[in-house]
Amino acid sequence: MIVLALDTATPAVTAGVVFLGDSPAAAPEVLAERVTVDARAHGELLTPHIQDALRAAGVRIGEVAAVVCGSGPGPFTGLRVGMVTAAAFGHALDLPVYPVCSLDAIAAEVPAGEPTLVVTDARRREVYWAKYDAAGRRTHGPEVGAPARVAVAGADRLAGAQKLHDFGLPVAGPEFPTPRGLVRVAAAALRAGDTPDPLTPRYLRRPDAVEPGARKQVRA
Repeated sequence: MIVLALDTATPAVTAGVVFLGDSPAAAPEVLAERVTVDARAHGELLTPHIQDALRAAGVRIGEVAAVVCGSGPGPFTGLRVGMVTAAAFGHALDLPVYPVCSLDAIAAEVPAGEPTLVVTDARRREVYWAKYDAAGRRTHGPEVGAPARVAVAGADRLAGAQKLHDFGLPVAGPEFPTPRGLVRVAAAALRAGDTPDPLTPRYLRRPDAVEPGARKQVRA
């Protein structure tokens, strides 16, 4: 099947067209992808990247069987672009949309064999992070916090935004979610035709905007 994979949970604006075979042993094959690292360009570039990837892959939008979308964790402004776009494609084309944890997608591109720490930029001098066992299963997180408070113990390598802090670990994986990694995470559900989980973003922070309270009395 042909899968459209999107992620805007990090500074990378990512769109790809991926072929997923029926055999569980077959790795997803990226037919085309477009990635631009610009934290302020998600809304501007995502749809053109989708169009360019489809064109480069020689795939018509009607041939797409499903959409996979990174659901974060990620900053509100960027993350919502990818999720709203995925929802719009799913609604317009009557396609299932599978949300996957963006940190899981990074971990999926790390070869099995050693426990892994995955981190991405949460801004405000914080990171989003999660830990994975030697088989790639998530064992902790996702969480958000200061880099110095990340539970590094037990991890033997690092994937994700390695330049944010010196975690003292060798780098073994991609910096951002990839189309192949996104589809890897959702592969079993895609092949089985499972009903997708709700398309719920993982912000991990309360919104900055709050509902105004009652007006204060200016006179006694």
